[in-house]
Amino acid sequence: MDKNQTGIKLMEEGNWEEAAKMFTEAIEETPTDAIPYINFGNLLSAVGNKEKALDFYDKAIELDEGAAAAYYCKGNVFYELENFTEAQQMFEKAYRCGLETGDNFFMLGMSLVHLNELRLALPYLQRSSELNEDDAEVSFQYGLCLAQENYIDEAIKQLQRAVSIDPNHADALYNLGVAYGFKEEANMALEMFNRALEVQPDHLLAGHGKKLIEDSGL
Repeated sequence: MDKNQTGIKLMEEGNWEEAAKMFTEAIEETPTDAIPYINFGNLLSAVGNKEKALDFYDKAIELDEGAAAAYYCKGNVFYELENFTEAQQMFEKAYRCGLETGDNFFMLGMSLVHLNELRLALPYLQRSSELNEDDAEVSFQYGLCLAQENYIDEAIKQLQRAVSIDPNHADALYNLGVAYGFKEEANMALEMFNRALEVQPDHLLAGHGKKLIEDSGL
């Protein structure tokens, strides 16, 4: 196992100091290799030093302009800092460098969602859902985006998929209730609100939705 792999294993174990030592040694031994800089950046990001992490990702890109992982990791930092424009640009660069993973498509789509570019976000979230078939959050966010663009039937399919993966996804259940309400299927809407409240009794929006239906007498 090389020092990069050892460092990653130490990170997974929460042994930050020893991981940092491994990555430092890897950098010293192969100073023109982008990978240990990316790994050290990931370590710094994990412990909350986001700005310093960006310096390491930039160094990796300086060494290898095609380092897709560096752009992806940099995009994650910008996303966490709520700089969604920069995040979008980094995820796009990662994609252009060949990173066609479900996670990169998802983060690109979510960056566009935060920038209120929902229609542009849809194809990326769709591709992410195709690649991450068992990820409830991906299906949920894709369904939510579809609903916001008034593709209600398609949204219901994705929200149902999210619930089938994670039956305790209260927000997916709530939004299913909203979608059924939009289609004037009151019984289904009420069932979804009730299920959301079973999972999360303090879900205020589900409680409000349930009360609206019950008060309407439908």
